Amino acid sequence: MATMDQPPLNWEASDAPNNPTISATLPPEVVECLRNARFLHLATCTSTYPHISLMSYTYLPSTPFASSPTIIMTTNPSSRKTLNLIQNPHVSILVHDWVSSRTGNTTSPERERRPSSSIASMLLGLNSAALGRISATITGIARVLESGSEEEKWCKSQHVESHGFKESAVDDGPDSPTGTEHTSGGGFLQGEDVRVVVVRVQEGRIADWKGGVKDFVIRDEGEVQTAPLVNGVA
Repeated sequence: MATMDQPPLNWEASDAPNNPTISATLPPEVVECLRNARFLHLATCTSTYPHISLMSYTYLPSTPFASSPTIIMTTNPSSRKTLNLIQNPHVSILVHDWVSSRTGNTTSPERERRPSSSIASMLLGLNSAALGRISATITGIARVLESGSEEEKWCKSQHVESHGFKESAVDDGPDSPTGTEHTSGGGFLQGEDVRVVVVRVQEGRIADWKGGVKDFVIRDEGEVQTAPLVNGVA
């Protein structure tokens, strides 16, 4: 029988659409995941080298400037991520609402002698109960907003309000220009040159811990609902 620490080894073809749901809004489980998670992983790319950043974010179902689901982040203008986005606006995002601990899958004598962590056991127990069991891979188009624009001011204010951090808070970690952007305090806003990034969600895939997958596509209301590309595949 499958358990949280020994999930079933089901395999789902990930290179083809899986009867995608087409809607103007995100699936409820993705919305819940975005509202529960503290950080997301943002993948940008230029040439052949992808770059991953751990980001604070604000999710909004729509804004005065876009009717589609939007994710707001802030970034150092000289970071590798920002430079990537300017050259290539296509991004991929991973967000999940679980915590996990690697257990019992190594033959290391040191690990075998190490007692099981009660905290890890508790988290695994919570995981299997009510905290959530999905991850969502989201693809979209990112824009680095024009400094001083009304959209930038509005999105920055929403980001500040969402996280409750001050204008003087710093969160650029070692990412300038090669590391991972993250924060120990909740967010990043620093100086007038900070750039605001918005991602318009286009499509995505929900995966659960059992190996099941479900695709979704975002289309504006009134758009022709034609068969879309899902995860880049017709």
